[in-house]
Amino acid sequence: MMESIADSIKQLSNEYFEEIRACRRHIHQHPELSLQEFETAKFIQLKLTEFGIPFTSNIAKTGVVAVIAGRNPTKKTVALRADMDALPIKELNNLSYASLHEGVMHACGHDVHTSCLLGAGKILFQLKDQFEGSVKLIFQPSEEKLPGGAAMMISEGVLENPHVEAILAQHVFTPFEVGTVAFCYGNMLASTDEIYITIKGKGGHGGYPQDAKDPVLMAAQMLVALQQVVSRNMSPFHPTVLTFGKVIANGATNVIPDEVYIEGTFRAMDEKVRADAHVLIEKIARSTVEGFGGTIELNIARGYPSLINDDALTRRTFDRAVQYLGADKVLITTPRMGAEDFSFYSQKIPACFYRLGTGNQAKGITSNIHTPTFNIDEDAMLIGMGLMAFNAIGELQ
Repeated sequence: MMESIADSIKQLSNEYFEEIRACRRHIHQHPELSLQEFETAKFIQLKLTEFGIPFTSNIAKTGVVAVIAGRNPTKKTVALRADMDALPIKELNNLSYASLHEGVMHACGHDVHTSCLLGAGKILFQLKDQFEGSVKLIFQPSEEKLPGGAAMMISEGVLENPHVEAILAQHVFTPFEVGTVAFCYGNMLASTDEIYITIKGKGGHGGYPQDAKDPVLMAAQMLVALQQVVSRNMSPFHPTVLTFGKVIANGATNVIPDEVYIEGTFRAMDEKVRADAHVLIEKIARSTVEGFGGTIELNIARGYPSLINDDALTRRTFDRAVQYLGADKVLITTPRMGAEDFSFYSQKIPACFYRLGTGNQAKGITSNIHTPTFNIDEDAMLIGMGLMAFNAIGELQ
């Protein structure tokens, strides 16, 4: 049965490709930042209406959820998720459909994710008489910004009514060539926490440091000391990263400032390691600064948890990808220290998050995500929408 379903999906994917590519280009031209995806949501609702798919809007402010009911719709429900928001990046691509919004760009491929989910939805709606159960389409806002649209949608009941038993999502990945997909078992992406520190001392003349309490020196000592959190306190068998990317000390060549402001991130694959690190960061930072006579304000904003792919669901999804694409097109990938708010779903129900190959070295499509020249080989969308539909029907069997 699944062989005939695969053939039908491939045929429909080819039939709908130009329409779905046009959707992607429209969304790419009109990017919107996190929780500002109002026009994107309206466009999704317009397309769902055209397809005949019922939906609910205004979930987590701009989210849209649609349910495609097959035969015996209450038997089982699986969900497919796409994120909608863009990034505050100025696009440098010379494209006919480049961003029309200055300083905002779909540099993470969420335009692709959303369009592929629209395509998968249209395919599934056409095939609804050929499967039992229901498929929930989740168009989610604010993946790029804490607290994360996934957490917001979960709190508003997106995994209920009907109850979702498994959830799948994909993410564009330029390092993998178009035509491929890649899977990772277990921990795939890290948790991510944001660190905000203000160190206060006593400013003064650069020539008379004895009369000041130098917060710049305190900051330098603290940043070096904090590297012990990972290098001397965390097991090398538990991947962790502590990075500080912003340090502001508004002094001058001869001016010691009163304070220094610092921002950073901590990432981990294990929740106990994560909790232990928070304690250590607080302890080391505070003791170092106070030892030099300063004071410190430290806030660790708890972000997304680690993304954990369910082994059984991932195995089934991997096997279906082999059936749909061929074994040579289905890869195994390794965990990375990036983060994704899809992790919130993975903490609640069996989840599988996989990579969609979108690069093409021959065409010069090699820029990675979160860069101003990021782009994809749009042929990847044939796989993106088709494989999602195939996996949804397969998971309902």
